[in-house]
Amino acid sequence: MVVKDSQPFSIVDDCGFKEFVALLDPTYTLPSRQALKNMVVHRYEEEKTKAKAVVQRVEAVSLTADMWTSINMDAYLAVTGHYVDDSVRLATVLLGVLPFPQAHTASNITAATRSLMEQWGIEGKVTSIVTDAGANMVSSVRSLNLRHALCFAHSLNLVVKKSLDATPGVDDIRTRARKVVTFFKTSTTAKEKLREVQEHFNRPVKKLIQEVDTRWNSTFLMLQRLFEERQSVGAALAMLKTDVRPLSSEDYETTAACLQLLTPFYQATIELPEEKRVSGSKVIPMTKMLMLYMYDTMGKI
Repeated sequence: MVVKDSQPFSIVDDCGFKEFVALLDPTYTLPSRQALKNMVVHRYEEEKTKAKAVVQRVEAVSLTADMWTSINMDAYLAVTGHYVDDSVRLATVLLGVLPFPQAHTASNITAATRSLMEQWGIEGKVTSIVTDAGANMVSSVRSLNLRHALCFAHSLNLVVKKSLDATPGVDDIRTRARKVVTFFKTSTTAKEKLREVQEHFNRPVKKLIQEVDTRWNSTFLMLQRLFEERQSVGAALAMLKTDVRPLSSEDYETTAACLQLLTPFYQATIELPEEKRVSGSKVIPMTKMLMLYMYDTMGKI
């Protein structure tokens, strides 16, 4: 339960949980927080040993590596292995999520990745590694002397973000859209008024979605939801005392055109994380379809 539901070890100190367990079995003594931690660590070591035995039997492994930062601004290097198991199915194993307080240099990333490969006994089995296009990652893969594949989802994200930033007028619409969304997310009065208006129009009650700078698909979802709820948002703002103004009809026309153009890119973005298929096999046909769609669309403008 603790592992599957990501429960904190402190759950054994919670009064409600203690009462619940006592109702199930009054004679059962809950383990202490430290004892529970030891149990989880023991189970982790058991599962890791089993996973190692499986990985060491396979002929080839491909890796994905990514540097990321937690909400507490702690840096980590995550490395995942992918292989075909005995049943000829794509399988994935997390080799490690390493705290990375040191500088994110190519040499440090190389040392950490090589250490994980040695721990799992796959040094001679790694056929390729997928990373973003960061200079430190590219240099690290070169040092490891492995075949390098750039992350297609990351590249697609950069392409769309740069296109949005380079399109006159769209950046202004995004800025004003973020302001509208922020208003409804930070004001309880505005949030309640939007809900009332949606119910009045017999529409499903839906919250607005805020854009996240690092992911373009959040921009798509923000504009899509705002466009869908434009009538409710406009009516709600008209009833509230605020200097926040809704997007104009011309803005929504531009938004609709952007959504139409970007829908295939959004579909490609959500298609890529599929873990039970070899996503690399989709890259060429997906790229071709996106290019054909763009040629066809641009020819009609």
